[in-house]
Amino acid sequence: MSGIPDPVRELRAFVRAALYDPVPRDHTESDAAFRRRRVVAVVTLLVGAAVLAMTLRITPGDRLFYAASIGLAVVWAGGAWLSGPLHLGRAHTRTGEHSARPWVQSLALGGLLVAVFTAGAVVVAKVPLLREPVDGLLDHARFGSLPVVAAITAVNGVAEEMYFRGGLYAAIGRRHAVLGSTIVYAAATAGTGNLMLVFAAAVLGLVCGLQRRVTGGILGPIITHVMWSGSMLLLLPPILEALR
Repeated sequence: MSGIPDPVRELRAFVRAALYDPVPRDHTESDAAFRRRRVVAVVTLLVGAAVLAMTLRITPGDRLFYAASIGLAVVWAGGAWLSGPLHLGRAHTRTGEHSARPWVQSLALGGLLVAVFTAGAVVVAKVPLLREPVDGLLDHARFGSLPVVAAITAVNGVAEEMYFRGGLYAAIGRRHAVLGSTIVYAAATAGTGNLMLVFAAAVLGLVCGLQRRVTGGILGPIITHVMWSGSMLLLLPPILEALR
């Protein structure tokens, strides 16, 4: 270990603290509360997936997109809230305590995801089959109001994490919660017919699911998700345009 450069050791320690070692907590629920979570989670998923598919099929520039997006956020957040208690979560600290909220780790993870997806955009820009689905998503910002779309993107990011890493995650059960919530999150986007969105959802869902497992709450995933989605909204258009 002494031959490993400090940056590598720091990165390993960060990944272990942010995505691997759970912070101690006790969020045990009664059987009745767990069953209630599952019922609410399933109903919310069915409604939310249908609204999501409809929303992303709206013509870019149509004001109906704004209303549908807000409606989608209400579905995810409302279902999460009705399912049962939601926890913000705690993070590991360098001193070994677990009293801190996961702000720094989540911002760092968000930054790493932004870097990876930005590098991937260089490849996407050169492949029409991959670029067209991404352009379709970004058209809502190109032909609509960017500030409004950015605000809606942030609100939906919060709502999605409340449901997928909050209500749904808790409803699946501890053993398969990370994998299960990731698969469901990706599958929910499949109805849009956009394979690039499904891929992004799978990657983002896995990272946020691991965060949820470690921190025991939704604050970390929310920070990472909102940072990633907002950055992609702002960075991808100029990158793809420059490489067109």
